[in-house]
Amino acid sequence: MALLLWKAFDFFEVSQVKLGDDETRSFFENNEISSVCSGSESLFLGSDNGYVRIIGPSWKVVRSFQAHETGRITHMRQVEGTSLLVTVSEDLSNEPVLKVWALDKPVKKTGLPTCLSTININNGRKQFPISAFTAVDDLSQLAVGFANGAVTVIRGDLIHDRGTKQRIVYESEEPITGVEFVSDPKLSTLFVATTSKLLKLVISGRGHGQPPRTVEDAGCAAGCMTVNKKTGDIIVVREDAVYYYTIDGRGLCFANDGATTLVSTFEDYVGLVSPPSSSKNGTSDNIRRRFGGASAESLFSAATFTMIDPQLQIVGHSETLISPVKALFQIWGDLFILTQDGKINRYHEKSLPQRLELLYQRNLFPLAINLAQKAGMDLQQQNIIYRRYGDHLYQKGDYDSAMAQYIKSIDNTEPSQVIRKFLDTQRIHNLIEYLEELHEHHKATADHTTLLLNCYAKLKDVEKLEKFIRSEGDLKFDLETAINMCRQGGYFEQAAYLATKHGESDLVVDILIEDSKLYSEALDFIWHLDAETAYSSLMKYARVLLEHCPNSTAQFFIDYYTGKYKPKVHNTPIEEAPVISGNRLAAGAATAVQNLTSLLPLPYMGTSAVPSPSTQVDNQPTVGQETSNTEQDDDSVLKYTPPPPRSAFSSFIDHPDEFIVFLEACLKSGSLGERDKADIYTTLFEMYLHKAKEGKGVQKEEWELKAKKLIEGHDIPIENSNVLLLSHLSDFRDGTTLVKEQSGLLFDIFRSYTSAKDTRGAIRALRKYGPREPQLYPAALAYFTSDPRILDDAGPEELADVLKKIDADGLMAPLQVIQTLGSNAVATMGMIKPYLHETITRERREIAANKRQIASFRKETEQKRVEIAELGSKPAVFQAQRCPACGAPLDLPVVHFLCKHSFHQRCLKVDSSASDGDGNDKTECPVCAANNAAVKAMKRGQEERAERHDLFRDALDKGDERFKTVAQWFGQGVMGAGGLDEVI
Repeated sequence: MALLLWKAFDFFEVSQVKLGDDETRSFFENNEISSVCSGSESLFLGSDNGYVRIIGPSWKVVRSFQAHETGRITHMRQVEGTSLLVTVSEDLSNEPVLKVWALDKPVKKTGLPTCLSTININNGRKQFPISAFTAVDDLSQLAVGFANGAVTVIRGDLIHDRGTKQRIVYESEEPITGVEFVSDPKLSTLFVATTSKLLKLVISGRGHGQPPRTVEDAGCAAGCMTVNKKTGDIIVVREDAVYYYTIDGRGLCFANDGATTLVSTFEDYVGLVSPPSSSKNGTSDNIRRRFGGASAESLFSAATFTMIDPQLQIVGHSETLISPVKALFQIWGDLFILTQDGKINRYHEKSLPQRLELLYQRNLFPLAINLAQKAGMDLQQQNIIYRRYGDHLYQKGDYDSAMAQYIKSIDNTEPSQVIRKFLDTQRIHNLIEYLEELHEHHKATADHTTLLLNCYAKLKDVEKLEKFIRSEGDLKFDLETAINMCRQGGYFEQAAYLATKHGESDLVVDILIEDSKLYSEALDFIWHLDAETAYSSLMKYARVLLEHCPNSTAQFFIDYYTGKYKPKVHNTPIEEAPVISGNRLAAGAATAVQNLTSLLPLPYMGTSAVPSPSTQVDNQPTVGQETSNTEQDDDSVLKYTPPPPRSAFSSFIDHPDEFIVFLEACLKSGSLGERDKADIYTTLFEMYLHKAKEGKGVQKEEWELKAKKLIEGHDIPIENSNVLLLSHLSDFRDGTTLVKEQSGLLFDIFRSYTSAKDTRGAIRALRKYGPREPQLYPAALAYFTSDPRILDDAGPEELADVLKKIDADGLMAPLQVIQTLGSNAVATMGMIKPYLHETITRERREIAANKRQIASFRKETEQKRVEIAELGSKPAVFQAQRCPACGAPLDLPVVHFLCKHSFHQRCLKVDSSASDGDGNDKTECPVCAANNAAVKAMKRGQEERAERHDLFRDALDKGDERFKTVAQWFGQGVMGAGGLDEVI
């Protein structure tokens, strides 16, 4: 690209240097300067008379000395960072002389700098001027080019003057126009330019001694070759172009606008000095004549100075100089031009913000970005340029390109400033692109996530939505917002995926149940969770799951509450479910759990997918897919404490069948506490009664039988009050009866039947409990005869049986029976005639028997009295002939007893002590002694009992016939004078 086509800017501030004093000014104006070099914060000027003048920052001559006595100083080189200065003087009558000076080592006598070494430059004794000169930084190698085409290389120690070697390394017929070294630690290469060629030869290192190699069959003019100190590139300027060369060959090049007389580098710029272009028409002559004579000639012979930036391909500065350029040099951070008239122009590069502002004014934002990057501007400042560039493109209507720039400036740009520009529906794709980048850079808020998902939903772009939520790496968006938006937009599969991926198990269950209506899959998902998490999800949706999956949900409850819960693990499915095309929303809902489980490591889950049935039927297998569930081993499942069964009761509302199954299973587990067992027994009893109340016929009887069996037996942990209350509310008499029976309230049982006018129930209760509670018969008699209808239901036979039992057991006196039956007109005389006949007959028999016994007792008493009287008043006749003890005939001495028994005296063991105080013998008849002892014992017992009045009172209380009891105790002496007083 020609320089004329490059954009030109004014990146430099140009000012003329004001010299410090008259001496310096006179030196510059007299045009005595023959060479210029800079370095170590000083400017070195060589003159025609061999003097060197050193200029300081104040632009005053701070020092001067005569470096050469003859000849003019044509070339100088200052070693940066040192005090070494190399000067070369030429006198065509002699060989050129090179000297090395130590400026910091003055000679004591003269005060001049110390000359470290002096050598004559060899040119084969040919007197030709030096056309090019260069040296390496350590002055170990120097190259000198001559106008006759020869190049001499000087090698050695010039600083310590330890000797040097010179060798002409190249000779040609064309004058040398430039020499430059390119060095690295292993190789030193010298580039040589002539008017027609560019060559390179190895000075040291591998390849040393080989002949020069032609790099380009084109040379350059004198002063048109230099080296870029930063990159080591050789820059050669020709009329057609500016070329860059390296050791490997030619590199970058760009077109030139014409002849160039001088080239130099400054920072990243290349400075070109071009002569005035020759006129091909009469325009210049006309202008000369208009301005007149010599002044016009001087004006139009001026040079052009151009500063170009090859990387940015811009012209950083261009101006026309009235006076020809004598030298270009850089020092103190600026570039300077010395012209033939002794003037010095300073070129100071503007600051980066100033240069950027110039580009902004011309809307050259890409160039501004490149400039900022090349200058090493921090990213935050670069983003400002991107944002301004985006604003510019947005105003032009190039929204795609504008968004690209906004994205580049995303790190430090307020997102709302950009988002507001692209809220229009036609720019929604740009908005999506920006929001996606916000999330990629982790700068998105919940509002940004909401807006992005809304955009996806508006475009129905499921593919992008999938890519967004399934992006790898760290979470780039607000999880809760993303899930909520997916649910609101109908993307249930994606919402479930996000919730599962980030461990939000509760949300997964919410989505499957509330949104996707996949109840079986939701229950299966819960069954894969750990015990604690599964419990919370189960209790939250227990009623819904029982409504749609009653059997499976009930089994889940049973496993969990009996302590047998183990998270399931899916085995690998045999066949993958086919992907449904068409409506992606429907397909997403149908395969939500399958995607979740196949892509994410769910708790206690393998690599398989959860079945996704097309219809919600409990325990229905997945269409097109077969999976099997296994349970975790005991060692891999954490133990948990089952909650009390009462906490699950409310979940089974409106599901009595499943509730009964759950309660029965908990009852069989055998791991319940007393309180839990009481809760389950009571609730299960209530549910049995509930089902019995709903059922009819055989079904009702079955449920009532279950309820009855539940409360039968001992140690049943149900309070009687609860059983009575529930039985009463459900009209379950068997329950009430059983409780009363267990509590011994047999009379209450009978009364409950009579109160309900249940004659058959009362008869059954009478037959069952009558033997244990005889007082039921009098109550039954009163009940049977209380109402004609009741008596008809019971029948005359039942009434007769009751009367017979009352009569047989003496439960009521006949008079009481008559009074009971006579209280109303229900019972007829014919019904009680058998009872009365039997009663009267029996009493008559008893009266007759009593009379006979009385007569017998009186006769026996009278006989005893006669015997006693005869014993006391008449002699006794003893006729016994044998001794009852030994059986031998009686012989004297003989002992006779009044009972008519006689004994040998020897057969009786007479105890002398057995006599009373009057001398009467108390020896008893051995034959009658036993009977007498029994009578005496009976008498003593009666006497003792006569004093135990508490026994008499107990007998009265417990006896059926109190008069008979009084008579018996009267006969035993309790009614004697002393005993009667005690009783009273």
